[in-house]
Amino acid sequence: MTDRDTRPGLPRATAVLLTLAAAVVVAAGAAAAAWLVAPVFLALVLVIMVHPLHGALVRRGTPRWVATGVLVVAIYSVLVVLAAVIVYSVARLATVLPGYAAELNDVVASVLSLLGRFGVGPEQLRTIAAGLDYGRFVGFVTGLLRGLAGLTGNLIFLLSLLLFLGIEGAGAGPRLDAVATRRPHVAAALREFATGTRRFLVVTTVVGLVTGVVDAVVLGLLGIPLALLWGVLVFITNYIPYIGFWIGLVPPLLLAILTGGWGSALVVAAVFLVVNFVLTSVVQPKFVGDAVGLSVSLTLVGLVFWAWLLGPLGAVLAVPLTLLTKVLLVDADPRAQWLDALLGSRVPPPEPVQETGPSAEER
Repeated sequence: MTDRDTRPGLPRATAVLLTLAAAVVVAAGAAAAAWLVAPVFLALVLVIMVHPLHGALVRRGTPRWVATGVLVVAIYSVLVVLAAVIVYSVARLATVLPGYAAELNDVVASVLSLLGRFGVGPEQLRTIAAGLDYGRFVGFVTGLLRGLAGLTGNLIFLLSLLLFLGIEGAGAGPRLDAVATRRPHVAAALREFATGTRRFLVVTTVVGLVTGVVDAVVLGLLGIPLALLWGVLVFITNYIPYIGFWIGLVPPLLLAILTGGWGSALVVAAVFLVVNFVLTSVVQPKFVGDAVGLSVSLTLVGLVFWAWLLGPLGAVLAVPLTLLTKVLLVDADPRAQWLDALLGSRVPPPEPVQETGPSAEER
């Protein structure tokens, strides 16, 4: 027995309280620096996702600096196109919405009339009607459009960070090998994080792209305004587990009610339910499987926590953030790996109990 084994440690209650206090301090710091933490992690996730392509180009004989440049330019192009579509669509949304003021008032009147049939009193109806301020909603959308101008600085920072992370990512393998010589559990956990995150993001991106294209085409055929914007919204919200589908459904459903009535809204809802159910509930789990290894409860709690801490981008990155936290706190520490049975998506088989008594030959 060494001195380290006999050295007295902190009482368990004190250690737990200190750990919780440290977690609160770290969370407060992350919330204060959300403008920095979220873009940095987004850049890291993007580099992790495209890193295998970098290796494939190098194996084909492409110089490393050329392969890195190609991947960075590809990511830049996707981000710029996505940002341009969002800015243009939101600008169109701010100009289109005021034209549906009369239709919105008619829908509100019909809903209030329906509520009156179910026994809602006149005073309550007037209170509900007063709370439905259409001008406030349009003002919110207009303010959102003005707020997009403030994202320019973050976008430039993100693009610059992607460049440097892309260059540094070429040496990630040797760095992890060096870590493995002293901390094998940490290196294995980081590799597991990269593999699980990459598989989750690739499959989610493909499924989200197909879902967004199908939904945008259907909305365009139905004559719903800004079908391209709603397709992009469906693509982005596909990264948000469990509630992303409903976030992507509500805006086009409301516009369908305003433009084509309740019949058009039912068609939109049916298409969204069928397409999104088949792709996200049948196809996506088949390919993703247990790559992430997070339980449903942990994923949902992580979604709420990261959205509260980092805002909308935290909701989009909730699964990779939760996976990284689990990898660093549980998988990288052999003493804490028993928590994986509580936090993982699968229940591990019980380990065989080793007999300590005399063997059969000795008996």
